[in-house]
Amino acid sequence: MIDVASVLDQMDIEEAKRYQFKIVDRMTKEFTHNDMFQDGDRGLHPTYKRPKTTAKVERVFADVFNVEHGALVRGSGTGAIRSLLSALLGPGDEIIVHSAPIYMTTKETFRMLGLQALQVDFNKLDAVKEIASSTKAKVFYVQHARQQPNDTYSLEAVIRTVKSVNPTIDVVVDDNYCALKMPKIGVELGADYSTFSGFKLLGPEGVGVIVGKKDAIEIVHQRNYSGGSQVQGPEAMELLRAIPFAPVSFAIQSEQVDHLCELLNRGAVSGVRNATITNSQSKNVIVELIDPVAKNVIERSKTFGAATYPVGAESRYELVPMIYRVSGSFLENNPNLLDYGLRINPMKAGAHTVVEILNNVMEEL
Repeated sequence: MIDVASVLDQMDIEEAKRYQFKIVDRMTKEFTHNDMFQDGDRGLHPTYKRPKTTAKVERVFADVFNVEHGALVRGSGTGAIRSLLSALLGPGDEIIVHSAPIYMTTKETFRMLGLQALQVDFNKLDAVKEIASSTKAKVFYVQHARQQPNDTYSLEAVIRTVKSVNPTIDVVVDDNYCALKMPKIGVELGADYSTFSGFKLLGPEGVGVIVGKKDAIEIVHQRNYSGGSQVQGPEAMELLRAIPFAPVSFAIQSEQVDHLCELLNRGAVSGVRNATITNSQSKNVIVELIDPVAKNVIERSKTFGAATYPVGAESRYELVPMIYRVSGSFLENNPNLLDYGLRINPMKAGAHTVVEILNNVMEEL
């Protein structure tokens, strides 16, 4: 049996509709005189030291999440984390993290910046309180999405606990896989900064987003002064035009994840022992098979139209259902899932399409 402690609550369709309306409302405050039909400028505007359009899009993001400032940077979510941490910390500085496998690119960021990671179990608020009250670390770093199957911590409770004993420490939340899906992201729950990838919000490749306090974000802007480092106006506009579609799309997808899990546990596909919803990165269904044929199922799924590897984990390219291996942290927790487990995300398909593909594969096997 797959052991999963808890699943994060995503916005339902009605909540997502309201969030869509909120995003567009903030657009109307910043873009007037039919500017939404323009593609945007390029270069270092004398006033903004970056494209004027990029600065306007950054203000929309700041308004949507009700914070002081925003920045669009190169390098997607990873670039956002690196740019922000380099503004907050210096080589050799300590950073508090969860005692769980760290996402690979985040681990590399820590190495590149020479940061010393102090681990504490976020599932134990007493331990969080103790380290936050006694540490010399300048940053408390939290990943919103689950890092391991047995995580139960509430992001809001962790942030509140840290700030109650150490209000000066900067809380940074990696909101990849959660922005515009969850009712609130880190900065809306009391964190100082949130980072995420625009690519995971149906936007163009390579654009990362930082929102939060003005102090560090202004440093990010200053250090990205080079014209080649800027997110140009047309890229910013492409991201802005994509994000209103994200909340409702992801809410429908979340609904179909729930439906798929229910169908699989009711026996809709032969050869399935059980199915469980997880937040291993994005919300998906982890399937445990009766026989050790997971690799064969994945390989054959592509012949029936499924995707068997990700592009950007819910990017605008990922429309067909994805059937692939379980995440590394889940394999670390349960190595048998390499042969018995599948990770399934319906993406923009209905649950019945996934069931049809799996039944076709099982019939072949």
